[in-house]
Amino acid sequence: MARVTSSDALGPDALAGLRPRLPSPLEEAVDARFERHGVRLLLKRDDLVHPELVGNKWRKLAPNLAAAGGRTVVTFGGAYSNHLRATAAAGRLLGLRTVGVVRGEELADRPLNPSLARCAADGMRLHFVARSVYRRKTDPETLAAVLRAADAEDAYVVPEGGSNAAAVRGCVELGRELAGAADAVAVACGTGGTLAGLAAGLAGSARTLGIPVLKGGFLTADIRALQTEAFGGPRGEWSLDERFHHGGYARVPADLEAFAADFEQRHGVPVERIYVAKLLHALVALAGEGAFPRGSTVAAVITGRPSP
Repeated sequence: MARVTSSDALGPDALAGLRPRLPSPLEEAVDARFERHGVRLLLKRDDLVHPELVGNKWRKLAPNLAAAGGRTVVTFGGAYSNHLRATAAAGRLLGLRTVGVVRGEELADRPLNPSLARCAADGMRLHFVARSVYRRKTDPETLAAVLRAADAEDAYVVPEGGSNAAAVRGCVELGRELAGAADAVAVACGTGGTLAGLAAGLAGSARTLGIPVLKGGFLTADIRALQTEAFGGPRGEWSLDERFHHGGYARVPADLEAFAADFEQRHGVPVERIYVAKLLHALVALAGEGAFPRGSTVAAVITGRPSP
């Protein structure tokens, strides 16, 4: 897998076409469910960073796109992957060739769903692989075989979800933007890269709370590994609360859907269901449990928005 080095990274002008809005806005959300416990809620609107590379997608992809040095970018995802869509959009905006390795060989003979159709419309070449192969995609021999089959042996590889050392370092600025603004900063977690960089950027000025959206309890080790790869060791004060996955990734039960719709009505903020709804639901529950001392400020990182 290609690594970022000073010699192959491009200058800042290489990404000028993406024009992100940084720092992203920090807004207060006055909400009785927090106020009654003496807690102030802030929303870090990373969903407004870029119209197509939303929130943590911009922060994680930008350093990898610069490091690609104009090479084809290969990355991985499922049939509804936000990461694949963001990578495809970035490729279109920057004139980079992109290849999406999609989990599920059987999907190759079916009509493209709206998510994959958007990737294809943005110029991404889709390469479908068997689920058994996809599970082994980090194995060097398997990865090499996939790249050969996709005719992309010289490509720059970005892992599933975009989380690698470059992405983690790209998320450090998110923590710096929030330093001093809150006592606790919370973020939904898929692969853990955003939390790993966020905690490093906060540098102990606030504790970082991660809300995993997948079952399994594997993220603690993954985040430690990402911080070690990015910084040589652990950074910041962080913890995970595994209770709020609502049945697993992409599971949106009726109570969570109702909560998200209610939050949108209360605050006029669009709530992405897979990650952000679970984060906000967790914070309401934690406030009710007394997890945040009275007089404290909690910032929720809004990492995405609903798909059109």
